[in-house]
Amino acid sequence: MDNHAVLENTPLFQGVGRERLPALLKYLSAWQRAYEKDEMILYEGDSVDHVGVLLTGSVRSIKTDMTGKQVIVTLVEPGGYIGVLLAASRRRKSPVSVQAAEAAEVLFIPFDNILNRTDCPEHAALLKNLFDGLAEKALVLHDRNDCLIKPTIREKVLTYLSMEAARAGSDSFDIPFGRGAMAEYLDVNSSALSRELSWMKRDGLIDFQRNRFKLIKK
Repeated sequence: MDNHAVLENTPLFQGVGRERLPALLKYLSAWQRAYEKDEMILYEGDSVDHVGVLLTGSVRSIKTDMTGKQVIVTLVEPGGYIGVLLAASRRRKSPVSVQAAEAAEVLFIPFDNILNRTDCPEHAALLKNLFDGLAEKALVLHDRNDCLIKPTIREKVLTYLSMEAARAGSDSFDIPFGRGAMAEYLDVNSSALSRELSWMKRDGLIDFQRNRFKLIKK
């Protein structure tokens, strides 16, 4: 395992210490896998019994409807979890597919090993971090739902950009989506989104250059 510096700074391993990571990963029977861009990590309908931790790159969870239209549900960045809610639920099959948005490396840990191997001295910290991650994952899905329930494209955009500004702690921030992916995430037409962004800029609500946005307070 050659990503100990990355793992040390991921939420799951906070408080463990880099010197203890090799032994802990071996104890948990963790393994690592690399994925190429667009390669599938998890398919809709799969059962999940392990937790994935993204080490490098980015991945997205996507949902395909009956017409074949794909919608981005979440975007995962390094340190984020893959399949953690499904691993915890045990009986639920995955309602989404997970795909590498770019070349990515993922660490996998059997969920039962995190729960049951209690003689490990780092176990208390690991469990606390895991439950923090479960809560964060649920809140990410809640944030996206807040965007989707808004009735207009403008309201969806303002809700999403306000969330990103809050995460960045600034009115100027970068978003992780290009226009097409942003449209999928907000479940709107890509051309309609581009028009609305231009109108919002014209109306003095926002400014932007590619993926760099600024919310303008009235």
